[in-house]
Amino acid sequence: MTAPDLAARTAGLIRAIPDWPTAGVTFRDITPLLADARALADVVARLADHARSLGGVDLVAGMEARGFILGAPVAAAVGAGFIPVRKAGKLPGPTLAASYALEYADAEIELHPETVPTGARVLVLDDVLATGGTASATADLVERAGGVVVGLAFLLELTALDGRARLRGREVAALLTVD
Repeated sequence: MTAPDLAARTAGLIRAIPDWPTAGVTFRDITPLLADARALADVVARLADHARSLGGVDLVAGMEARGFILGAPVAAAVGAGFIPVRKAGKLPGPTLAASYALEYADAEIELHPETVPTGARVLVLDDVLATGGTASATADLVERAGGVVVGLAFLLELTALDGRARLRGREVAALLTVD
């Protein structure tokens, strides 16, 4: 399937939910996409192709929770490990943490630093690039743990929120973009 065909099909499987989780925010629900086996497989294949285009990756870091759903199969497809980046307090043992602002709240994420070998090539992957807060915090965590962020990839980029501005100087790719 060509990139434009996949983007059009994917766009048709993502629902915009206005005023959720708070007034003024439009949530992008990927549940219909996840329920479509062919579309999900095509998205994972396209994201895996992107990971390979970066010269390969050792690890894929996916953010809770939808970054887990996409990141783990992409990691398996390219023969890489997967790092779950969790909300604060969800990982046992020593963690590295980063705080950041969302468009509607503040948040904190963590990862186990021992899962990132020094110099490991890491792709940061999530479903949506909005303000860039979560992605930027994740990239910083990976680098603090000793990894090298070779790129960031997203299913969907919300261009009106200008999340790329927070990621300047980094390789950023999105399967599809919307305002």
